[in-house]
Amino acid sequence: MPQDKIVIHGAREHNLKNIDVTIPRDKLVVVTGVSGSGKSSLAFETLYAEGQRRYVESLSAYARQFLGNMDKPDVDSIDGLSPAISIDQKTTSKNPRSTVGTVTEINDYLRLLFARVGKPFCINGHGEISAQSVEEIVDQILELPEKTRLQILAPIVRGKKGQHVKVFERVQKEGYVRVRADGEVYDVTEAPELDKNKKHNIEVVIDRIVVKEGIRSRLFDSVEAALRIAEGYVIVDKMDGEELLFSEFYACPVCGFTVPELEPRLFSFNAPFGSCPDCDGLGMKNEVDPDLVIPDDSKTLREGAIVAWNPISSNYYPTMLECACRDFGIDMDTPWADLPEEHKDLILNGSGKREFHFHYVGDFGNVSDKDMVFPGIINNINRRFRETSSDYTREYLRGYMTELTCTTCHGYRLNDQALSVKVDGKHIGELSNLAIGDELEFLAALTLSANDEMIAQPIVKEIKDRLSFLKNVGLDYLTLSRASGTLSGGESQRIRLATQIGSNLSGVLYILDEPSIGLHQRDNDRLIESLQKMRDLGNTLIVVEHDEDTMKAADWLIDVGPGAGDLGGEIIAAGTPKQVAKNKKSLTGQYLSGKRSIPVPEKRRKIDKKRMVKVIGASENNLQNIDAQFPLGIMTAVTGVSGSGKSTLVNSILKKTLAQKLNHNSEKPGKHKKVTGYEEIERLIDIDQSPIGRTPRSNPATYTSVFDDIRGLFAETNEAKIRGYKKGRFSFNVKGGRCEACSGDGIIKIEMHFLPDVYVPCEICHGKRYNSETLEVHYKGKNISEILDMRVSDALEFFRHIPKIERKLQTIVDVGLGYVTLGQPATTLSGGEAQRMKLASELQKRSTGKSFYILDEPTTGLHSEDIATLINVLDRLVDQGNTIVVIEHNLDVIKTADYIIDLGPEGGAGGGTVLATGTPEEVAEVEQSYTGQYLKQKL
Repeated sequence: MPQDKIVIHGAREHNLKNIDVTIPRDKLVVVTGVSGSGKSSLAFETLYAEGQRRYVESLSAYARQFLGNMDKPDVDSIDGLSPAISIDQKTTSKNPRSTVGTVTEINDYLRLLFARVGKPFCINGHGEISAQSVEEIVDQILELPEKTRLQILAPIVRGKKGQHVKVFERVQKEGYVRVRADGEVYDVTEAPELDKNKKHNIEVVIDRIVVKEGIRSRLFDSVEAALRIAEGYVIVDKMDGEELLFSEFYACPVCGFTVPELEPRLFSFNAPFGSCPDCDGLGMKNEVDPDLVIPDDSKTLREGAIVAWNPISSNYYPTMLECACRDFGIDMDTPWADLPEEHKDLILNGSGKREFHFHYVGDFGNVSDKDMVFPGIINNINRRFRETSSDYTREYLRGYMTELTCTTCHGYRLNDQALSVKVDGKHIGELSNLAIGDELEFLAALTLSANDEMIAQPIVKEIKDRLSFLKNVGLDYLTLSRASGTLSGGESQRIRLATQIGSNLSGVLYILDEPSIGLHQRDNDRLIESLQKMRDLGNTLIVVEHDEDTMKAADWLIDVGPGAGDLGGEIIAAGTPKQVAKNKKSLTGQYLSGKRSIPVPEKRRKIDKKRMVKVIGASENNLQNIDAQFPLGIMTAVTGVSGSGKSTLVNSILKKTLAQKLNHNSEKPGKHKKVTGYEEIERLIDIDQSPIGRTPRSNPATYTSVFDDIRGLFAETNEAKIRGYKKGRFSFNVKGGRCEACSGDGIIKIEMHFLPDVYVPCEICHGKRYNSETLEVHYKGKNISEILDMRVSDALEFFRHIPKIERKLQTIVDVGLGYVTLGQPATTLSGGEAQRMKLASELQKRSTGKSFYILDEPTTGLHSEDIATLINVLDRLVDQGNTIVVIEHNLDVIKTADYIIDLGPEGGAGGGTVLATGTPEEVAEVEQSYTGQYLKQKL
């Protein structure tokens, strides 16, 4: 009989405490708990890993070798498991060729639609192009003036490399006498020997004829023969040099613009057949950016305005510039901004054919003395970038380049032929640039002929279904042309969720990681409906989630806890949301029932209107030329529905501009007029959720630099002094004190080829990372390895009397990470934990009160209890006089902010304006603001 439960016995992965769990099948199950409690260990590392492993084990050994090895999770047994599909946030493709359209496979259907019912138009404005019959071609030739001398040619090779010996043999066999190769006519028996490395054009001369009465039937036969040999093409060469190309396919009769046979690959920017030849289908090109070459236009040329040519190793380029300015009459002591436009143009783009005298003596006495043209800085950087074989030089020069839209295809990624084909007045590029909501409207109103309607109907249905799924998960503001690499984690996860809904599978176990991330409360209801729809198809959904609405909509709720790390890993409560809300032990239950909540601040900080960072004329992406003010010394929340322009305003414009001004960063900010009021800011700090270290050697102790102080303490012990051990002896990263058998890793990797690689504790040091001599040095009864194994909270008690260490450890406890061990590899910390570790590191620094912090959705992965801790930390930073800007959807954070900037009203083209600004109470009164409506209920 079919099982209605998934039963887990003895799960011990990571911090799970040998737990037994029963999960109902075909239900929406939410797993929740504080950060680090073991939710992901249960959902991903146990259930998903085992579901995946069992599927892979069922394949042949040959197939398994391509799939990588799957570790068996540390669990006694799991019964009732289905094939598992994980939809997490990590796997967006950074490949520039990947777009929303390719990921969702909607592009495949669009390409099919254009290949079947698209109509080609001449790009030179001569109207619709249709394929021509032999009669139509003959009629057009006969309209030429009388006595026009013509030769009828059959193009059999067009732009192909090779010697084409077989082609000439075939022509001779078929009885033709002459061929034209690369524009020259030859007797076929004396055909030239072609260069096999060059591209060639070869035509068969079918007939030579003069236009006059009575030639129709001869002309008809000749054209028919040419079309047969050249597979549908014929060239009519008027002997005066003009040629007409006719085709049984698509060619413009006026200008000869041709479109190949319409097939799906013509509309793919990932196939050479359809991609733009200039940018290879990327839509963007690296171009030298004058603003990066000359970042400060108030400097003169003599003062080094051209940073790309400032002397690093030699004076070659500065000397060239000086000689050119002397001969071309350019003043080197006038600020760049005040130079005449023609002088700027000459320096940037070169002197054309005009020469100057260049005299240069190198460091080793080598002399260059010659007349030459001035290459121009842009051409010079492009040439060096193209020709260099040094990665360092290429990276250095790339610093002066910006990705700009390709001028040939205007960012559409396709060639002229593909973009000449239209359906109901739009080409495929224009259709892909519409927001998903607008594209649905366009397809609903599509007008086609009766015949085309019949062909297009099933294709359009597939496209509309997939677009509707994207709309239902709150992504109607995206365009199909949007590059995958620019999507947030939440967006990419919801795209894959929509793809799964579209696949209509049933009997599958779906495991999702916080699908509500980056979603405004308004869009949350649609997401929950989508999840319930997947469940109703007969699937089990296990969702790791902290969002209250999702928890209340669940059929079953599992609360993992009670604390984090070693203090977690137990099932505190399991049941319906109502049952969990009544459970007194469950933290989640207390928040659900309203017994615990995050309070609204009693009073808000005052805003000083004289101390504001102002962004003026922001117009990047969908921002509608807006002005925004960020008060200093308080916490500002930037809010709005998904796609309203929050990240563009804060990350693309504000952050990049401040990074340029304060950190001398070369990244170019998004389009805006100016940013003012930043003069009193000393540091810009972006606290994101990226890992704090790329290798397991990085850990909380090394990241917060408390390990330096601890090593210093060990070096001061009597035993260390007697042995002559310095601070470096107690580092596991350098030779001397570490175990050399495992290079201080504590574990050794054993490759097992067909089985998963096994990591075993090092036999020499038994996982302690240090050699035995180093471990003989003790401080208060513990050696350095035992210190690394301590929880931060325990270490705080242990080092209570050492102010320097105590202060650093206290900040880690204050951000809610007391459960982490000092030596825990950074790679095992979650995004939320990494972000709070960065905050702890900031709290340790002596505050000047002049730092500007930017946090993008800091509540990702955080339970309500963790959010309360985070708000306390942010308050401490602001109380020190710092400024904080958060992009956030979480109403608990928004209601505690001092000031709100709400963007909207919708996402995509319907957004990008400032709807409301002010305190949470003021924004709650603005009726047009979705944020305000939801905030009102919280206040």
